[in-house]
Amino acid sequence: MEFLTQFSSSVTTIFMGWVLPILFVMTLVVFFHELGHFLVARWCKVNVEAFSIGFGKELFGFTDKQNTRWKFCWIPLGGYVKFADDANAASAPDQEALENLTEEQKAGSFHLKPLWQKALVVAAGPLASFLLGIIIFTGIHYANGQTGPSGLIEIVVEGGAAEKAGLQKGDIITHIDGSETKFFNDIYRIVSFSQLEKLEFTINRDGQNMIVPITPERKMVDNGFGKEVSMGRIGIGPSRDQSKWVVEKYTLPGATVAAYEQTEFIITSTLGYIGKLFTGRESFDKLNGPIGIGKVVNHFSGFGLVSTLYIAGLLSVSIGLFNLFPIPMLDGGHLLFYAIEAIRGKPASEQFMEYSFRAGLALLLGMMLIASKNDISWFN
Repeated sequence: MEFLTQFSSSVTTIFMGWVLPILFVMTLVVFFHELGHFLVARWCKVNVEAFSIGFGKELFGFTDKQNTRWKFCWIPLGGYVKFADDANAASAPDQEALENLTEEQKAGSFHLKPLWQKALVVAAGPLASFLLGIIIFTGIHYANGQTGPSGLIEIVVEGGAAEKAGLQKGDIITHIDGSETKFFNDIYRIVSFSQLEKLEFTINRDGQNMIVPITPERKMVDNGFGKEVSMGRIGIGPSRDQSKWVVEKYTLPGATVAAYEQTEFIITSTLGYIGKLFTGRESFDKLNGPIGIGKVVNHFSGFGLVSTLYIAGLLSVSIGLFNLFPIPMLDGGHLLFYAIEAIRGKPASEQFMEYSFRAGLALLLGMMLIASKNDISWFN
């Protein structure tokens, strides 16, 4: 009986600590992304056959008055909106179905809509993901404000980049490359993603401002989840005296601006990271698959609903950006083909489309392999 009690307790812990938070976050993020596609498609009078959260076999669902099947499937790692004339969930056109449409069905065909409407439907998903992130970040800023150490330097590590550049205890970092650093966390975020890249620090020392160029060093550090990754470091630490911390409350417009800036930072830092991958200034160790994402969600969910919503906002913005990459099979790939069609005055050739989809699939599989390798390292 004791074994059964312990087993039951373990199952409950895993479900509440891992499964439930991940399902909540993924469902929220995927639903909002696909809802963007769905609402704009309905606005364009496109017949939507299915709205799915997850892939594979349907677990449960219902059919609405306009014959759209809303369903949850057993692999909760994404979702899709399928139009009536799609051949698959990736929205490839079903040529046979298109040739046999009635006049009434043609009116609701996605692939027969004007180019601008198709582009609008496709772009609506990533834009909805960005919007969800902004909504979540706005709510968190408005409800909780922000509290934390300021840019005041309390610790200067001997031999670190900051000491070599002449920074001292008591200096206040007010800006980095023109971006305000009201909180020490702002410094941490910028420096972490700027390894081996010269930055201009605006330092306030005894009431006088000066510009100090510093190049963050590349260091292998614990990312907070028991895994070592490469990050930029300059060798400074904040004040632990909470009486010196910054407390900021936001009005609703102020919270919205802060949320937009946070979303912008996520996008620009991600694009910067990808750019540095190609120049060798970054490594692939920060790419995560389902296990890595699950561990992060599990960690944040332990701090309550606000932290869980925060990681949902972060993930939503990241997914929105990822889907805009010009890779066939993603939203950005479809937009690329529409741009080619607009320039040429006719769709790209079937051969070009086929080779593009193969290349896109190979690229996505390669990224999945790297992410899976990184996921396995969580257990090392």
